[in-house]
Amino acid sequence: MSMALAQKLAAQSIMAVAAGKNLQDVLAAIRAGCPDLSPQESGALQDIAYGCQRYNGSLKFMLGKMIAKPITNPQLESLLLAALYQLHYTRNAPHAVVNEAVEEIAKIGKGQYRSFANAILRRFLRERDKLAAACKHNDVAKCNLPEWWIRYLQNHYPKHWHNMAATWQLHPPMVLRVNRRRSNAEDYVVALAQAGMAGKVLDDYAVMLEEAVPVARLPGFSDGLVSVQDFGAQQAAYILNPQNGERILDACAAPGGKTGHILELADCEVTALDIDAGRLKRVADNLNRLGFQTASLKCADAQDLNAWYDGRPFDAVLADVPCTASGVVRRNPDIKWLRRPGDAAKTARQQEKLLDALWQTLTKNGRMLLATCSVFVEENEQQLRKFLKRHADAECVQSRVLLPNKQQDGFYYALIQKQ
Repeated sequence: MSMALAQKLAAQSIMAVAAGKNLQDVLAAIRAGCPDLSPQESGALQDIAYGCQRYNGSLKFMLGKMIAKPITNPQLESLLLAALYQLHYTRNAPHAVVNEAVEEIAKIGKGQYRSFANAILRRFLRERDKLAAACKHNDVAKCNLPEWWIRYLQNHYPKHWHNMAATWQLHPPMVLRVNRRRSNAEDYVVALAQAGMAGKVLDDYAVMLEEAVPVARLPGFSDGLVSVQDFGAQQAAYILNPQNGERILDACAAPGGKTGHILELADCEVTALDIDAGRLKRVADNLNRLGFQTASLKCADAQDLNAWYDGRPFDAVLADVPCTASGVVRRNPDIKWLRRPGDAAKTARQQEKLLDALWQTLTKNGRMLLATCSVFVEENEQQLRKFLKRHADAECVQSRVLLPNKQQDGFYYALIQKQ
């Protein structure tokens, strides 16, 4: 496997995210442009690219401690960060990491950075413990979050912010939802053990794997026995509490995890709506795998009622509204560095229009679940308060803040009833 190639491509991803691009999209484009990448190279690329975003605060801090003035060449800086990540957070052979990085850096310009890079990386190996210890005295380096985000957490979650920041630096857990029409968590853990995998029961139908595996290895996955779904995300369908015979709208349905869960819980008539045709296909694939061919799938903008709504009211609406995704930064660590302080207020304004439109499709005594994968209050508690002010016929039945922890991401749910 070519470590040099993985380093070089990962450095490209670091530059692209620094320029404001989404890491998943960047990696998809890189892979499309390198069709000959081996599975090992692709895996190494993924690890370095994600790792450099997860630990961006500490990596930049440690690099900064070793240089007299800031590096102005983005390619040089990105290759150094990729190498520092490998040296500090992986088990790659240090001499190989240094040699490959220095050779790649030597190709920049007329090779003027070769000796500089060599000196920096070798110095890091000598002073690594001291540099890592210094990270503990700098908030951005310790938490691997931007300064403004740390202050926000301290302000809104004074008791929990430490745990939240620590949790977001871990790798995300792989949690499964067992299809209750077919099995349960206890039995599935036994099936996993027989297949040589360890899992832990989280509730009657949720299992957390000891380590992540490709879905193809999961017993019964292709037959719809289980789905991969975060434990926090699994709570949405339970709070919505679908009943047999109800008409239910899943707005912003892609990729379909919650849609499938609703259909596992009740024999109901589900409309799954999404604005993106490509993402709606994933909903269809998910439902087919689970054996639910009855849902009606519609591609439209949920807030443009004329484009999709036939006037028949729904008993329940799942409004999984677009948000900053600040609760799922373990899965998407680039989000920490892409978001800006005003973003939550901006998305909250977009959510308002969507919620007001969806409210019109609800029958009397019907219920709407406001759901976000965010920890920013503008999109959550404040959004709920404003909605209740605008709608005299709305009453909040329950609301829940799920903080990120070892078994789940961060989510917010508010169940609103129409009087």
